[in-house]
Amino acid sequence: MAKYIFITGGVVSSLGKGITSASLALLLKSRGYRVAMQKLDPYLNVDPGTMSPYQHGEVFVTDDGTETDLDLGHYERFAGVSCGRHSNYTSGRIYSNVIARERAGGYLGATVQVIPHITDEIKLAMRSAAADDIDIVICEIGGTAGDIESQPFLEAARQFKLEAGAGNALFIHLTLVPYLRAAGELKTKPSQQSVGILRNIGIMPDVLVCRTEVSMGAEHRRKIAMFCNVPEDLVIEEKDVANSIYEVPSELAAQQLDMKVLEYLRLPVHEIHHSDWDGVLQRVLHPRRRCRIALVGKYVECRDAYKSVYEALSHAGIASYAKVEVEMIEAEELAGGCERLGAVDGVIVPGGFGQRGVECKLAAVRYARENGVPLLGICLGMQCIVIEYARNVLGWEDADSTEFNEATTHPVIDLLPEQRGVTAKGGTMRLGAYPCLLRPNTVSASCYGEEEISERHRHRYEFNNLFREDLSNAGLVIAGVSRDQRLVEIVELPGRPFFVGCQFHPEFKSRPIAAHPLFQGLVTAALERHYADRGANRETVHAKAQ
Repeated sequence: MAKYIFITGGVVSSLGKGITSASLALLLKSRGYRVAMQKLDPYLNVDPGTMSPYQHGEVFVTDDGTETDLDLGHYERFAGVSCGRHSNYTSGRIYSNVIARERAGGYLGATVQVIPHITDEIKLAMRSAAADDIDIVICEIGGTAGDIESQPFLEAARQFKLEAGAGNALFIHLTLVPYLRAAGELKTKPSQQSVGILRNIGIMPDVLVCRTEVSMGAEHRRKIAMFCNVPEDLVIEEKDVANSIYEVPSELAAQQLDMKVLEYLRLPVHEIHHSDWDGVLQRVLHPRRRCRIALVGKYVECRDAYKSVYEALSHAGIASYAKVEVEMIEAEELAGGCERLGAVDGVIVPGGFGQRGVECKLAAVRYARENGVPLLGICLGMQCIVIEYARNVLGWEDADSTEFNEATTHPVIDLLPEQRGVTAKGGTMRLGAYPCLLRPNTVSASCYGEEEISERHRHRYEFNNLFREDLSNAGLVIAGVSRDQRLVEIVELPGRPFFVGCQFHPEFKSRPIAAHPLFQGLVTAALERHYADRGANRETVHAKAQ
């Protein structure tokens, strides 16, 4: 039977349960344990796929095509676990399952209620993460203690621990210890009240992880331990890290959180092996070079909207012993011209939906193409490369995607055939990992070093094959296609250090210890541009642009 760790949060949202969960998973894996991870979200959407990035950040897509919460990206990046459909459940999915079973007569005439039917379904979801090859399941419960929508999940977790028996499950509660600058004091009362809410529903936290911006003193630990009924050595400080979230595992390891968890779960404490992560941290803290990449998007004021892109750039920097500075540019800010792109070393045009900002993204692509700025286009960004090339190289002035202009006479981007007639929005795109064949002697093939790759997708529109020959004859290289040759997956321009567009989302597979090849290619080209002789005065150019 797999052991379970339930991680809850209190006081405020966005405390970092996902980072804490992922960091603990990394430490446990480093001690030789096989870990699975799961996120339970209380909202009523079946999945986050139809939600605006402003509401819930990016949608992270797994290999099996599940649209999930962005915390699963932390799980995969930190712990190297493989997530899938059993890794993320929402209230909407839980209630849908129960209602479908009731409609089918599955409850034999019983009155269907939150307890036991909803909580039983949640416990089934919790168990779905376990398998014969899993030692420990870390289950993060979204929301905060006291939220009305979280109560069924907390009640199910309470029942689960009772049924599992002593030593088979524990609760870690992440809470806030705020520092009031006016008073010059740390305050423990919010944590006490948060734990009090859990105790009222029958949950006694076994470990407290306290988020704070200043170090706690011994008196704070004693006070929290006494009033929260937790041993003092199980009050763990999680102070804001100075440089990178990748410091968090080391901070928790220094307080022996992983060892204490294993002892509670009655598991042997094996020797830890995390030299790879130590190497990552050294490169993060002591970069030798740097470059600046502009991200031209439509949600830049919501940083979580491109969370995996930012992390993938960081990973490429780690691999190159470099710090990658990201300049976030709202696409519409380029309406008056793209001169500010002359001050950066590379450009990313990420994915997205809808027409807002597309013309400015096209202008950014043109500027990069005409001025030799390294560029990576992702999903919609790849489509923008195709549209811009068709307009400004082939001279098809009305070239466009039918997503934006159904009347165009040159629909170089069009709806996937299997998407025609699809009206439902949730979970109906081309989703998940698909194979891609790389054309030899291309930049992309050189980056990957392989003939066939597998990448994750999330899109409805594609490169229109009716225009493939014309675009290829005009110099646009089709560098990657689906196994059946039907779908164009990668395009690039020859004779440039890096100018690549991919229909898939490479950011989802990037890891701190294994940077994604395309991001690595972009950053390598950006570093070369930054340190080239003609870029010796790049800092002056940047200062003028600012």
